Amino acid sequence: MYVVWYWTSVLILAMLCVIIITRLHAMYQRSRKILIFLIVIFLAVNISAAVAAAMITMHISGEELILSGTYLCVFLYPEDIQRPGYIASILATVWAILAPCFTAWIAVKHFRELRQHSAGGYIRDCFMVLVKTQMLYSACSIAVSCFTLTLDFSPVLNDPFSLGYKISSSLTWIFQVVQMSVLGPSLILSIREYHAKLVADSDTATDMTSIAFQERVQISTGNGV
Repeated sequence: MYVVWYWTSVLILAMLCVIIITRLHAMYQRSRKILIFLIVIFLAVNISAAVAAAMITMHISGEELILSGTYLCVFLYPEDIQRPGYIASILATVWAILAPCFTAWIAVKHFRELRQHSAGGYIRDCFMVLVKTQMLYSACSIAVSCFTLTLDFSPVLNDPFSLGYKISSSLTWIFQVVQMSVLGPSLILSIREYHAKLVADSDTATDMTSIAFQERVQISTGNGV
């Protein structure tokens, strides 16, 4: 079960990284330099995560313990196998911090440019949707990375039976589930909802214009009679 969850999270987070790269590429007006830079980071993060997952899958072992009448299952793997996991955690944290920095930089730049033009309401609103959902996702991603690094490197949390370890691991799992099942899909759904709202508002405005035009035609016809 642990191995299945590990590989599932690796695959889902890789797909979410692709979505983030696509959004940033669009926000930076399809800049090739930004795209190449993001792809390099993406490959480094996900290749290291896949290597760590493969090594853990091959060397992990389970041990059943009974403490105070309670059955516990502990996953064990050699010390040298943990190093790829540590590297993957560090690279994932770097990615989690860089993504919102890129978003904030281009957002400030675009809003300054839009202030100089009276038009651009649609662009500003669309950009706000992109920035809002991406920042929420990035905040959750940073929280997951920080908790993961704490579990990996904190000497206080080396004991899997300690209260601190249980709290930190539970919070990591909760934030990761929210990141993958709630905030991740919102990266796509928020844009679709905004587009649907624009279409609905456009149809409403068209209907109101048509009604107003028909009323004017009827009034002019009545005056002519």
